[in-house]
Amino acid sequence: MSFAVRLIVVLVLCLPVYSYGDYSANQEVQVFIDDMVEKHQFDKTDLQAIFKQAESKESILKAISRPAEKRLEWSGYRKIFLTKDRIDKGKAFLKKYESSFKRAEEAYGVPPHIVSAIIGVETRYGKHKGNYRVIDALATLAFDYPPRSKFFKSELEQVLLLIKEQGFEALDLKGSYAGAMGYGQFIPSSYRHYAVDFDGDGVVDILNNPVDAIGSVANYFSKHKWRAKEPVSFPVSVTGEAYKPFINTSLKPKNTLTELKVAGVFIPEQYALSQAAKLQVLQGPNGVEYWATLHNFYVITRYNHSHLYAMAVYQLANALLTQ
Repeated sequence: MSFAVRLIVVLVLCLPVYSYGDYSANQEVQVFIDDMVEKHQFDKTDLQAIFKQAESKESILKAISRPAEKRLEWSGYRKIFLTKDRIDKGKAFLKKYESSFKRAEEAYGVPPHIVSAIIGVETRYGKHKGNYRVIDALATLAFDYPPRSKFFKSELEQVLLLIKEQGFEALDLKGSYAGAMGYGQFIPSSYRHYAVDFDGDGVVDILNNPVDAIGSVANYFSKHKWRAKEPVSFPVSVTGEAYKPFINTSLKPKNTLTELKVAGVFIPEQYALSQAAKLQVLQGPNGVEYWATLHNFYVITRYNHSHLYAMAVYQLANALLTQ
C-alpha cells in the first residue's frame, strides 16, 4: 500500500461518523428502543417508525461544540442580549402579560422582570424558539456525540415520555439544537418536571402559550430555591492583592461578603455581610469589572450553567426596570 493510500485511510478513519437518516438501523438505537418498550411500555413499531424518520444533523454537532458562553468574553456576550430592541420588546411583553406576571410573583416569589428577562434571553419573547426537530436534535446528540451521549439519551427518553403524556406528534416538535423547547427553552426533563398549566385550560403548553411559559419559568426558579426580595448581584471595587484567591470559576458562592470585605473588596452598606457570595471578574466593554454575585445569581445559573448567561439575564432584567 502506497504512502498516499495509507494517508487517505488514516484520514478517513479519523473522521467523525455521522449516520444520516434511518436511525432505526443503528444497533445502539435498537437497544434504546427495547429499553423504552421494557421500562415504559412503548409500542416498538411506533418507536421504530419515529427513528426511521429521525435525521442526524452535522450543524447540531458544530453548534454544541461552539456555544457562545465558551467562546466570548463578557463584552462580546452582552452585546447579543443587552440591545435596545430586546429591552423594548421585553417592556412590551411585561405590559401585555402584566396580570400573569403578577400572579406568578404571588405564587412563586419570582419578580416579573427576572422571568421576562429569561424569556427574552432565550427566545426574544417567543420570536426565536428554534427550528430543529427535537427528535433530530436529541437523536443526533444521543447517538453521534459521545462526550454527552448519556445526558442526551436521558433527554431523548424524557421527550418520548412527554410526547406520550401530552399527545404531541413526535416529528412536529421544534426547538433548539440541544432539544430545548418553547418560550423559555425547557429541555424535555425540565418540561416534565417544572412546566405548569398556569392559565388553567387543562393543557401544559409552554410551546405556544406565553401564560403557561411565564408560570413555568417562575416555578422553575422557585423549585431551585429562589429567595424572594433578595438581591442578585452588584458591582464592587477592589484594593490590594488579598482578594485574588477569592476569584474562582465555580458557579456556587463559597464565601461570605464578610470574607470578601476583609480581603479588600468594597461592599456597600445595604448588603448583609453574612450572606454567601462569590467574587466575579468580567472583561467588560470598558475594561475589567468586579461583581459580587449572591445566592439568587447562582439560581439563575441553574437555568444555564454559565456566569455570562446569568449576568446577561440579571442586567437585562435591570434594564427592563430602569430604561
